Amino acid sequence: MSVDTATVAKIASLARIKVSEQEIAAMVPELNGILAWVEQLGEVDVTGIEPMTAVIPNKQRLRDDVVNADPLTGGGIRDAVLANAPAPEHGFFGVPKVIE
Repeated sequence: MSVDTATVAKIASLARIKVSEQEIAAMVPELNGILAWVEQLGEVDVTGIEPMTAVIPNKQRLRDDVVNADPLTGGGIRDAVLANAPAPEHGFFGVPKVIE
């Protein structure tokens, strides 16, 4: 894949960035170089390699997900909280639809 001046100008327009013709001409080879590098990364054989989130091994320390039933510190009072809701639905706050 390669980009030309029209593509860079369209991207700048979509991003609402004002770019001069000289800047567009300078960005074309830079973006083509970046895309060539990404395509080169796609050629690397990664079969059998597990995805990782960091280069060092990390172990997440997770706590048990339990509801605190003590009404003084929170939890276990859903009905009391929903009593203040204008339109509770199925144990949750009901909200009006905003997307058609």
